[in-house]
Amino acid sequence: MRLLTAAALAVLVVSPAAAQDGARGQTNLIIDEGFNRSQVMETAAHLTDRIGGRLTNSPQMRAAEAWTQQRFRDWGLTNVHAEPFEFGRGWSIVSSSARMTSPRVVELRAIPIAWTPATSGTVRAPIVVAPMTEEKHFDKWRGKLAGKIVLVSQPGTGSEPKEAPFQRLSDKEISELDQYRQPVHEEGRPDQRLKRRKFPLALDAFLKSEGALAWVRISARDGSLLHGTGYTHHADETPALPAMELAAEDYRRLARLAKTDAQPVLELTSNVRFHDEDSNAYNVIGDIQGSDPKAGYVMAGAHLDSWVAGDGAADNAAGSAVIMEAARILSSLRVKPKRTIRFALWNAEEQGLLGSLAYIDRHIASRPLDTDPEKAKLPMNFGWANRYPITPRPGHRDLVAYFNIDNGSGKIRGIHAEGNVAAVPVLQEWLAPFGSMGASKVVASPTTGTDHVFLQSVGIPGYQFIQDPLDYDSRIHHTNVDTYDHLKAEDMRQAAVILASVLLSAANSAEPLPRMPLPSKPRPSDPFAYPTDDE
Repeated sequence: MRLLTAAALAVLVVSPAAAQDGARGQTNLIIDEGFNRSQVMETAAHLTDRIGGRLTNSPQMRAAEAWTQQRFRDWGLTNVHAEPFEFGRGWSIVSSSARMTSPRVVELRAIPIAWTPATSGTVRAPIVVAPMTEEKHFDKWRGKLAGKIVLVSQPGTGSEPKEAPFQRLSDKEISELDQYRQPVHEEGRPDQRLKRRKFPLALDAFLKSEGALAWVRISARDGSLLHGTGYTHHADETPALPAMELAAEDYRRLARLAKTDAQPVLELTSNVRFHDEDSNAYNVIGDIQGSDPKAGYVMAGAHLDSWVAGDGAADNAAGSAVIMEAARILSSLRVKPKRTIRFALWNAEEQGLLGSLAYIDRHIASRPLDTDPEKAKLPMNFGWANRYPITPRPGHRDLVAYFNIDNGSGKIRGIHAEGNVAAVPVLQEWLAPFGSMGASKVVASPTTGTDHVFLQSVGIPGYQFIQDPLDYDSRIHHTNVDTYDHLKAEDMRQAAVILASVLLSAANSAEPLPRMPLPSKPRPSDPFAYPTDDE
């Protein structure tokens, strides 16, 4: 009898989830582990305070790739690995400064623009305000830029916020999201991103040919916020001239002075480094192994990369930490799901969802190359979702559901069904235990701009959570104040608990979530439309 009692106790210690009666018992265990022994904020602090901004292929991102894999291993996940895909150059800031030296000395708030080269020491020169947003603007400035630091943005007049910078969603605002939107298809509409992608290199070449020494743009936000975003990370696209972004208030001061007889002189120092040791970026993957190899897998993901004006906290150490905490919770409970639960920390999301797209192309589905030879040379994400036919890979049916976290550190309030109305009742059932925590609504409306998008485009049930915005859009997103201070611990613990529970429900569900049909080339929504002049 003593031996039998010891064996029974061992089972309880090794598999606490198995000691509970069904899914509700497992939910209670998840809540207990996630709220009473959470590590989510320690994870977020390491990614932000210790590692900092994680620009793709930078030394900081390499540190994050290594550390997150080790944490997955420490927590007992299996199949932990980094999957490579071609990206380009790494880049990091060592130091930088900007100041006006005439008509008086003023230290300016500035940041080098990503993937632009260093200054050779300090560049000191008078400015010229020469706003240029299209190549047709170049003619106006020919012969006027030699030896100058060129301010290329319209200064504008400033703006004051009209809404509160910090927001919690009301029930009414969430309900308004529950509107099915019919898809709109336009024949032959050009990809405006292609135009935006080409212009920085055309601008750099023009300024170089005119003898300019450097260029400066205005920050997109007031309030001394800086971003420093740039996209010339391919080895054959490195600009020739150093470039910086100035705080909007500093930029406008310079522009006003340039209209007087006190012509401003700037000093710029950009001490940056390129990193070419490995042109591959890496997605970090880890699994909780399922018991039925034929049942497929469910997946949760967040992007690990960030910009470097701040520490990449809300965007998206918060989401990465929630993904990792859900993995830790489920692994600590030694759950034995029917389906494998896979956790992904994506790379290069900020440059166009490149990491999740690389995973799709390798494991899920492919699309043909663009028939235009010039467009075929572009990164895979340009026009990818509009090329047909889709060719499913053998792993297409294996991925039965994907859940994405990428809206800051606000608490989960529900799930976007992303137009998959057949999945709504199932998702509502999985969220039902969390109504008292503020998460109860499943809405029909889709979301865009993050790593579930390309999965949806090949027929995978992919979902984004509704989250309280907090101050994400007003001042945090991509800026120098995206630091740990703005993360909300209670919200992140709640999000990790809900994610862990939803994942386990999806992994153990008798039937996988309803899928959308494999997309085929759509017909134009308006067959009688005429193109506009800018098309």
